[in-house]
Amino acid sequence: MRFVRENGLALFFGSFFLLALGGQSFAGQRSFNAEQLEHGEEPVSWFRYLFTSDFGQAVAENWQSEFLQFSTFILATIWLLQKGSNESKPLDDAGRESDQRQRVKGYAPENAPAWAKVEGFRLWLLSNSLLLVMTGFFLASWLVQSLTGWTAFNDDQAAHGEPAVSWAGYVTNARFWEETLQNWQSEFLAVGVMVVFTIYLRQRGSPESKPVGAPHDRTTSTD
Repeated sequence: MRFVRENGLALFFGSFFLLALGGQSFAGQRSFNAEQLEHGEEPVSWFRYLFTSDFGQAVAENWQSEFLQFSTFILATIWLLQKGSNESKPLDDAGRESDQRQRVKGYAPENAPAWAKVEGFRLWLLSNSLLLVMTGFFLASWLVQSLTGWTAFNDDQAAHGEPAVSWAGYVTNARFWEETLQNWQSEFLAVGVMVVFTIYLRQRGSPESKPVGAPHDRTTSTD
């Protein structure tokens, strides 16, 4: 029970992720098989569907936009500020901040990560690890989306007796960017709305909100 209490947030979202992914896979298989039968082709099993370009594209298409959202938000909040928003640093803290504020090198406490106490590449890597990993996930999922989408596109081309296109031709195609940008714009809208709404709206007990009685112009719950 202690493990559950200490990891409740990760377990909650991890469980919902698996349930949603499983639901997507079953619904996607039914939709895919309906199209297969429409074109006089054999339906596929659920397990086989998991390895199709159709499923891979649907999953990666959403993942890459989510990781792009986090990457840009992490990067932007280093320097950009929003007065009154709980998603912003205090107005005087723009930038990468001092070693003392970040508790690195000689200012690192005894229980700090080992690489926070050193200088050079290891400290740089630890200092930027969150952005690097999120950006890496974004690039990897974007590549998977492009490859699976390319395969699905060429399957569709073949079904209609049309020539296949190269990967480069696919990723410069309007259809690819229409599908990609419709995800990106929704993610940027969601982040922007969250930034602005936390100026005026509250949720008691949530760390994503300022204290209920905090003034609207207070930039964070801790400034």
